[in-house]
Amino acid sequence: MTQNWRGKPLVTHQVIVELIASSRTKTGLTVRGALDDGAYATGLRVSDNQLAEVHLVPDHFHGEWNCALVPAGQGELSH
Repeated sequence: MTQNWRGKPLVTHQVIVELIASSRTKTGLTVRGALDDGAYATGLRVSDNQLAEVHLVPDHFHGEWNCALVPAGQGELSH
């Protein structure tokens, strides 16, 4: 994506979404993107207990960066 965005001014959210959506890899991976202009509450706090209940499953590819949220007790994701 950094190659795709080089020299492009990121002046609006729509420009960013369009640049993301036009990204392609050499092997043919395409990306879809859409602007979510919904209103979301800010300033919400998550307690340590609530965060401890979040079940993150690392992905097999760079699990230190990529993970999925799965319901507790569901174990590993199928790939």
